[in-house]
Amino acid sequence: MRASVKKIQNREKRKQHIRMSITGTADMPRVTVFRSNQHLYAQIIDDVNKMTLVAASDYDVKGKKMKGMEKAVEVGKALAKKAKSAGIVTVVFDRNGYQYHGKVKALADAMREAGLKL
Repeated sequence: MRASVKKIQNREKRKQHIRMSITGTADMPRVTVFRSNQHLYAQIIDDVNKMTLVAASDYDVKGKKMKGMEKAVEVGKALAKKAKSAGIVTVVFDRNGYQYHGKVKALADAMREAGLKL
């Protein structure tokens, strides 16, 4: 088995283990993060009604010349701004199997600084 396939399978196991304990409701939706090699996506999900309430990605932020950590901070701010306009104040953070480090941590910190409670 190739190392990249094994890496993806291990992340999927971590993801399933995390999702057993984290659920988003209408009162406290779930924020999930997806990282690709070049882009970063985040969305706020209501798992009970199976709806995506708010989404943001680095495509939404202006200034395409930004590097990875700067993009993560801007995506976090954009997501928090959209969430506040939708009336969402408190959320549950789902790191989606990724380490809470680097871009994922920068995104979460930016959401906190913008006024969301994680």
